[in-house]
Order: sequence, then structure tokens, then C-alpha cells
Amino acid sequence: MGYELVTKSVEELAPLLKNREISSKELTKTVLDHAEKNNEDINAYISFTRERAERVAEQVDRDIAAGDYKGMYHGIPMAVKDNLYFKDEVTTMASKIHRDFVSDYDATIIKKMKDAGVVFTGKLNMHEYAWGITNNNPHFGASRNPWNTRKIPGGSSGGSGAAIAADMSAATLGTDTAGSIRIPSSVCGIVGLKPTHGRVSKYGCFPLSWSLDHIGPMTKSVTDAAALLEVIAGYDTNDPTSMNVPVQSYTSQLTGDMKDITIGVNEDYFFKNVDAAVEASVRQSIQSLKDQGANIETVEMPSLRHAEYTELITILTEAAAIHHDNLVGRPDDFGDDIRLLFELGELPSAVDYLRAQQLRRQIKQEFQEVFKKVDALVMPTLPIIAPEIGEDYVDLNGEQVDLVNNIIRFTGPGNLTGLPSLTVPCGFKQEMPIGMQVMGNAFDESTILNVGHAIEKTNPLKGKKPELVR
Repeated sequence: MGYELVTKSVEELAPLLKNREISSKELTKTVLDHAEKNNEDINAYISFTRERAERVAEQVDRDIAAGDYKGMYHGIPMAVKDNLYFKDEVTTMASKIHRDFVSDYDATIIKKMKDAGVVFTGKLNMHEYAWGITNNNPHFGASRNPWNTRKIPGGSSGGSGAAIAADMSAATLGTDTAGSIRIPSSVCGIVGLKPTHGRVSKYGCFPLSWSLDHIGPMTKSVTDAAALLEVIAGYDTNDPTSMNVPVQSYTSQLTGDMKDITIGVNEDYFFKNVDAAVEASVRQSIQSLKDQGANIETVEMPSLRHAEYTELITILTEAAAIHHDNLVGRPDDFGDDIRLLFELGELPSAVDYLRAQQLRRQIKQEFQEVFKKVDALVMPTLPIIAPEIGEDYVDLNGEQVDLVNNIIRFTGPGNLTGLPSLTVPCGFKQEMPIGMQVMGNAFDESTILNVGHAIEKTNPLKGKKPELVR
């Protein structure tokens, strides 16, 4: 099958593996050949682990032949972001300081994925220490957007987003502190899910901001994301933020049925200062949900005016606390952009931080009140289209605006509240993908995945794929 095989989603590949129409070894080799061929252009991978991957794939094939099929991700080749620990392997955090770091244990989610039969093909590029949104990395080079290699793939999980869009991995994981799953997923035209805070263990993931960090799936389809969440979700005593809430069968609830679903739309915050083409695509998708039977209601959320300040103070100070010793001892070993952010993080006072947490509680309470009336909220994932690599400003309806401040405006509230947030593709502007974000109530990932599935059924990308070396 060659190139056709690497373009398939996990839900398409799984029955082929289960029924032994293809082998995991054949699939893994094909994905790795394609990834290695395209990595010079995309730079999604930091490292490949071909020898180990092919050895694991051979064992997977023996297990499946013996009747021991473990589920949808059994035998699926995947690379993951390079801030997730593998026992006895280098995990770099895409940094100079941790370039040779070797963990003596597997991250909880890596262990879960190994138990599910995932075949790991390598480590994916990212913004240094996950503290940025461009993936323009001074130590490992910039990752590039497969839809237009002059453009950023978003960040910090930019290598992850680019790898899925370019079919260099069948699925992957991202980490998300202010939007780092949803930003690259949106600009790369894929599905990205930030689960509820506490739903997925962060044990064995290098932290950026302990109260804002999340881990979640980045995939080619909503079904793939739902199935991967089933693999990685669950309570973990090793993670003090983990919550003991039952994990559901998310795939079995993907009906796409929008009857009896109420969708909330907040105009004042989430539709203010939005690129006109982005707004038009998202509103068209909202109309599609209405046409499928959903009830649309406008909701008021005045405390969101504090969201950007609250996110900024929280992430700056918590990240600076984590990296304080290296900032004092070896500041020149950080990239220029994140060194400046760590230095800024030393400036807010304890009063600033604590007031930000008071505002954060106010925002969370307002979301809780809204979710008494609606099942999900929808909005643009980003108010802008991806800029070119190296640009600090981006066009917003003819005005040049600060890239960082604008790209996290609509994703930050999901981190502040810890509420589950999904992005799905909903259209294009000048051949660059547009994402629509769906937010839900705590631990109700099923509803937002089902809303995303309803959007996905309308085929908003019309089957288009990036043009790559094949």
C-alpha cells in the first residue's frame, strides 16, 4: 500500500492489524520510511528509534497471531513529544540543559501505551521546555507546518502536530499549559484533546506549570482521540493532581447525534477580535450543529476579561519557580526567548500570584454556572492564522498584533479552569487550516468528543492533505 497506508487513521488501521491483513512490522517500517524521508523538510522528529520499533512490532505480530489482540492501538506506530520519560532512554525536553537526561522509569502514560501494544518510533520536536507556541527551537531547529513549510506548526507540541499532519506518526500525545495541544492541532488541521485536569496522569512528564499542565491525544480523527484517551486516562497515585473519576468508553458514545444537546456561544470574549475568515468558518460550523438538531444559546461570562492576566501570572511564576536554579546558575544555556520569560517570571510578587488565583476561582465558578445551562461551549480555537516562522507579530484583519498574546487568548481559559477542551478542523483560509474549539464540563469528555464528531462528519477539510515528499 505504501503512501496510502501512512495516510490512514488509527481507526482504519486497527481492523487491518487485527485481521492480519497487514503486519505491524510492515506498517511500522512504512511509517518510519516516510517519516525519515520527510523529516529534513518538516523537522518533526528529534530522534528515531527504528531498531527498537521494528523489534517490538515483530513481537506484536506474534501476539496478534496467537490471538492476543489488545485493542485499537495494538501495533500502531507512534512517536511522542520529547518531554515524556522512557526508562533508560534520553529525554531532552528539546533543551541544551537536559540534552543527555535519562530517566530511570517510564512515565505512567508511556507504561499504559506500552501495555496497550503501541510501537514507539521516536521522539518529537517541541518548543524548548514546552514554554512557547512557535516550536522555533534554538537547539534542534524549527519544526515546520506541513501545509506551508514557511509557517509555524504551533507549539509547544509543534513536532507532534506536524508529524500527524504529515503522516509521520499514526497518532501522538501533546502537553498543554496554555494551548500547546490545541494550538498546533488547529494550525496543522488535526484533532487535539486537552482532557480535564486530573483525568490523565502527568507522572513522568517534565513540568512547565504544575497547576496548568495537561497531557492529551493529538490524532487524525475524533475516534482516534477518544480511543487514545481510553488508553491513557485513569487515576494514578504517583500524580498528586490525579483525580479518581471512572474512565468511560468514549468511542462507544460517538453517535454524532446533536438532538437534546445545548451549545453555548459567548460573543463578548470568544468572538471579539477574530480573523474574519476564522469567524466565518466557525459560525458556519455552529450553524451545521444547529442543522443537526443542536439548540444554540448565547451565554454571558464577564469574568473572562481577567483570563489573560490570570493565565500570564500563573504560568510565568510557576515556570520560573521550576527553572529558578538553572536560570541563576547557567542562564546562557537557555534559548533567548524562554530565558526572557523565566526572567519575567521572577518579577510578580506573592500578592500578584495569589490575586491571580482568586480571579481564577471566579472564572471557574462562572464556567460551572454556565454548564448548568449548556452541554458544551464552542468558539474559534485561535483568533488568527499561523504566521511565518520567526515572526513575532501576526495579521489580524489588517492590523499587526502580538503573536503570543493573541494565539493563547481562547485556549488559556481551558487551562485555568481545567475543563476539557477539544479542537477539530472546520475550514481553511488561504490553504491554512482553521480549528473550532469545543469546551465541556469537568470529566465530560464524551460530550465534547461527540460534538467534535458531528463537525467532523461534515468533512470541513474536503479530504485535502498537505503536499509532501512521498
